[in-house]
Amino acid sequence: MMDRLFVAVDLPDEIKERIGSTQAHLKKTRARLTLVDPSIIHITLKFIGDTPEEKTEAVVHALGELDGAPFSVRVRGIAGNNPRRPRVIWARVEDGGACRDLHEKVEGILAPLGIPREGRAFTPHATVARVREFHPDLVEILTQLSGRDFGEGWIEKVFLKKSTLTSRGPLYENIGEVLLEKDSP
Repeated sequence: MMDRLFVAVDLPDEIKERIGSTQAHLKKTRARLTLVDPSIIHITLKFIGDTPEEKTEAVVHALGELDGAPFSVRVRGIAGNNPRRPRVIWARVEDGGACRDLHEKVEGILAPLGIPREGRAFTPHATVARVREFHPDLVEILTQLSGRDFGEGWIEKVFLKKSTLTSRGPLYENIGEVLLEKDSP
């Protein structure tokens, strides 16, 4: 059996609720979107993907080595991964580089387990929707939402999550947790 794994931080519930209320504006587009359930919106630090069950325990154990201090995030603005023809719509995350630093630490911890490093530059974001069929009016709606402020919150934990894909959308289960409690060297 394989586990579909990723490392993430969860946003505070109030921010997820505010993002969810914005999804009504996205529904006005003639583009065909798959909206993310607001209750599971998060910031992915590292997508690991399909992992043999016997390796999952090693990943949990390795992530126990992760250290860092709690940090503040502000979520502001809805955008797409491509300004002209987005495939993914996300909320922007401002955190002074804290998520990027955690991403780099996670990459370093998991590389010895044979988990490849990400080739693309890391940009912290919270996915709000996926575009199944593009329509040009989506760009105008994203422009209208680009300045929306969803608030500020505190991040104190990093999770290893298992994703199970279903016809109703993904189900996430936390299978590992790291408390951010100390300053990084």
